[in-house]
Amino acid sequence: MSAPQRPLSRWLLAAVLAAAVAATFLVRDRLDLTALENAVRGLGAWGAVGFVLIFAAATVLFLPGSVFGLAGGALFGPVLGTVINLAGGTLGATLAFLVARHLAGDWVARRAGGRLKQVVDGVEAEGWRFVALVRLVPAVPFNLANYALGLTRIPIGQYVLATAISMIPGTAAYAWLGHAGRGALSGDDAAALRYGLLGLAVLAAIAFLPRLLRRVRRPAPAGEPMAWTDVDALSQVLAATGAPRVIDVRGADEFTGPLGHIARAANIPVEALVADPAQAGTGAVVLVCLTDRRSARAAEALVAAGHQDVAVLRGGMKAWTAAGLPVTRGAPIAGATPKEAPT
Repeated sequence: MSAPQRPLSRWLLAAVLAAAVAATFLVRDRLDLTALENAVRGLGAWGAVGFVLIFAAATVLFLPGSVFGLAGGALFGPVLGTVINLAGGTLGATLAFLVARHLAGDWVARRAGGRLKQVVDGVEAEGWRFVALVRLVPAVPFNLANYALGLTRIPIGQYVLATAISMIPGTAAYAWLGHAGRGALSGDDAAALRYGLLGLAVLAAIAFLPRLLRRVRRPAPAGEPMAWTDVDALSQVLAATGAPRVIDVRGADEFTGPLGHIARAANIPVEALVADPAQAGTGAVVLVCLTDRRSARAAEALVAAGHQDVAVLRGGMKAWTAAGLPVTRGAPIAGATPKEAPT
């Protein structure tokens, strides 16, 4: 049954996208607050639903979300406006994600250009955390990120949840500013000043996030039990002694995938190793992933659990294969993979 459903779901997605295009073109000449307010109020009790759909369509079509964020606050107030804006922005981000994943992957790859690699590597290293980071600190434009993230392997549930939660601060800020603008136009200067300052304070906090995140994400200081090794040093010591033990913390599909893995490496996905650090054993270990983000996270868990001899392969399997070093493909050697973490 699943095979016939996929084309049907794609046709349904295409129909929704076509409706979004049509709706946005109908209001394309009315992208000012007064005209948008008149259009929404003309829908009566369906005004909020109509606004959500228009906001979502605008997101899919790369129209500026700030206009709709301000309009939501002006039309519905700071609290309800935040909720409605969040619904529209999240729906639009989800539609764009699905379009990229199921309908227009090649077009998205061309449009994203070099930024696509940045997004793919970020999701590979951080998963849903990278989605949240992109929403809070927009290194990639919001509308483009929606499409680019559709070409990654992140599950849609994680994408939607991370998007919705991390959009709350910015969405609230625009709603407060829109409500403040409405108050200023109506002559309520005190309310305009109060709500305007609140919105600006949130935007200022968001602007400060990059510096804060850089401080939080600094490398471990010198003397930390977790160490780093490079591909040349690891390959030489493995060839000479067969030690230390190498643990690949990628998922099983990556471990057995086309990039391959280091010969005799054990495969313990990062989530399993973090859940049960005892699987690493007691001797020296080197942790490996695609780059080195997941392996560094696993190393931190091992160090916190008291493991005294942990190293991370700098650059991971990308650096290993780029150096032309040998890899093994297919299932791990019998006995090389430890038991799964307890559930």
